[in-house]
Amino acid sequence: MVGSDDRDNDSRDSTGRPDDSRLTDTTAHHSKDFEQQLAALDGEVSTEEQDAIGALPSGSALLVVRRGPNTGARFLLDADVTTAGRHPDADIFLDDVTVSRRHTEFRRHGVAFEIRDLGSLNGTYYDGVRIESAMLSDGAEVQVGKFRLTFYASRLDLAHQASE
Repeated sequence: MVGSDDRDNDSRDSTGRPDDSRLTDTTAHHSKDFEQQLAALDGEVSTEEQDAIGALPSGSALLVVRRGPNTGARFLLDADVTTAGRHPDADIFLDDVTVSRRHTEFRRHGVAFEIRDLGSLNGTYYDGVRIESAMLSDGAEVQVGKFRLTFYASRLDLAHQASE
């Protein structure tokens, strides 16, 4: 029909309003893993992560993957030297081509931790700055290849340092 508009083809109920029976529910439902990944992107700490951080003994720390292939993964730093890289024998195995086989290491000095680049191709970054080595502070971001990890020190050690 010439001059008709699309509204003539709309279904209407008995009151003249559009018939909603053809509409589909588009509500998105997210898994717990997806919600954790979103929280990680926002820099938020999940309840599980808070519990893990709160349970750290003195002289240890935790790394949480915020971006990268295994977002949400946690790595405990509780040895004098912890290596990270693409080599299967690394203490922290980061499986991605942007990571060198022997990329970086974390060294414990009492209750403090240092990160050292091991001559990696793509470098190691501390709060966005490429470094050879740096002492880590609580909440700092470390980047190894495409992985971004957040460093959390033992709360016992932080409380002790604050009281000094």
